[in-house]
Order: sequence, then C-alpha cells, then structure tokens
Amino acid sequence: MNDPAAAIDLASPPPFPRWFLTGPTAAGKTAVSIELARLISAEIVSMDSMALYRGMDIGTAKPTPAERAEIPHHLLDVLDPGEEFSLAQYVAAANAAAAEIHARGKQVLFVGGTPLYLKALLRGMFAGPPADWPLRSALKEQAARDGVESVHARLARVDPAAADRLHPSDLRRVIRAIEVFEKTGRPISQWQQQFDRPADPKKNKNLVFLLNWPRAVLHKRIDERVLQMFEAGFVEEVRRLAARGPVSRTARQAVGYCEVLEHLEGKRDLAETIRRVQQRTRQFAKRQTTWFRSLAECRAIEVQEPVEPVDVARRIAQTGREAISA
Repeated sequence: MNDPAAAIDLASPPPFPRWFLTGPTAAGKTAVSIELARLISAEIVSMDSMALYRGMDIGTAKPTPAERAEIPHHLLDVLDPGEEFSLAQYVAAANAAAAEIHARGKQVLFVGGTPLYLKALLRGMFAGPPADWPLRSALKEQAARDGVESVHARLARVDPAAADRLHPSDLRRVIRAIEVFEKTGRPISQWQQQFDRPADPKKNKNLVFLLNWPRAVLHKRIDERVLQMFEAGFVEEVRRLAARGPVSRTARQAVGYCEVLEHLEGKRDLAETIRRVQQRTRQFAKRQTTWFRSLAECRAIEVQEPVEPVDVARRIAQTGREAISA
C-alpha cells in the first residue's frame, strides 16, 4: 500500500497576497475587474472554466480585445473545444501564472465565477494516488458483467459517505473512490475533508470579494444579457464551433452552448431556446451564489443599480489594502 500522506496535495500558501473577484454570472465581474486591476496594478488570471476554450467568446462574455490589450489576462483561449481540462490542471496552471505575475512586480487578481476553481485555489485540493489501471479495468469489467450497482455496492462497503454522494451511474468517480481506498487505506471522503475547511488567514492573505446583487435585479441582468448574446451572434458562434469538430463533454455542458447545440439539431425553435437559456442561467446563478456564500473567505460587496464599476473597484481596493496592512 502506498504512503497515505503522499495522496494529499495541498496548495502551498504563496508568500504574497492574492486578490479574488467572484460572483454569479452577469454580476459585472469583468467591468469591475478592469477598474480594480488599474487601481492595484494587477494582471488578471481567469477563474472561468469555459473561458479556457478558444472560440467560446460570446457565451462566456470574455473581456474585449481592448480590455485584454490594456490589462494582461491569463488562462483565456488555451484549449480547443474538443479538449478536457481537469481541476488539477487548472490549479497548476493558475498557480504558475500567479507566480510569474508576482515575479514581474504585479498584483495577482483572479476573476471568474467557477466555484470549484475558487475553492481549490483557496483551500488546496485532493490529488490522490496515481491511477491503478489493472484495478480500473477489473471494476469496469465488473460493471459490464454485473451492473454499475455492484461496483457502487463495493464502494458503499468501504466508504458509505462517498457512496451516498455518488450515483451508481457515475462510474468513473465511483471507481476512483474505490481506487483511493485500495491505494491509501482511507476513504476518499476523509481525504477530502480538508477541502471544507477555510485556509488559515495567518498563513495565506487571500482577499476574496463577492459581488452580491439582490436576486430580482440579478435575474433581470441575466435575462438582458442572454438577449444581448443572441443579438451579438451567439447562434453563429456555436454553429462555427460544431462545424470545427467534436465539442468536449465539458464544453458542451456550458450553460447556453448546450441549448443552442440542441436548437441547431432541431430540438426547439429559437424563441424557446432563448427562454430556456435564460431559465438555466438563472438556475446556474443560484447554484453559484449558494457555493460562494458557503465559503467563509468571501467578503460580500453589495451592488445595486445603477452601478459604477470604478466606484465598486475603489471600495474593494480600499478594503483589500486595509486587510493587507492589518
């Protein structure tokens, strides 16, 4: 059995402050981040899982070419839509970008709304032991022979908490959970508990700001933004992506893209597609907000219409500077 301690991969606290600007979709993160980057002399690292993909521009509301020319941005347009990118790969790339930015004498500003990216950057992540390919093959054969329920039952015997969380049909994660137990002697649910504890503020200066809108106002902003996306050529963007080749499972699941792909496949008309994208985006924003509010590191910045991004940025910059000097 491998050394269990080798299965934990915690993000080492960097020896410099890191700024984070997050919030649900349509919260105005991009506009505020440009102003904030000017105020604190920062470069921006994207914290958006879909902005990694080239050609997915309108649906992800990427910064404009002018904004990217003024403020250097990192981890935008680094993947083709057919590629997958794991959480571990993102964290490694983001930490490398942050170190390079700091070495240039600039502040590091993470901007985006992917909750899992934020949580992993703040608290580290469980990488786990390397793959045991013979074990994986054996478990896949068992699933094919006896059904996925039989593999899930094996997990339930060694890690009931993980089995409660994972559906039997999520075979890849069920197998990984079994693999972790077999390789380390401890359930994956125990290894992952550190992910639920805030980072020690004495060791890690994380300045995390959450743009917090009244729900009704945010829903109105979402509906308006979705309409603007379609007016800007969202359908044509998705059509071009589909014509270039297969779209990865991750990219295809992006809110908006999956609905437009279904529209192009003839499953619903444009008007219904727009309504569906608006509805799914509102639901997505609700899930994001729930995640963010569960993170003790987040400092809520209350925002209301009419909003002036520079005023919001000034509030954040002042609060952050006070926290650094405290």
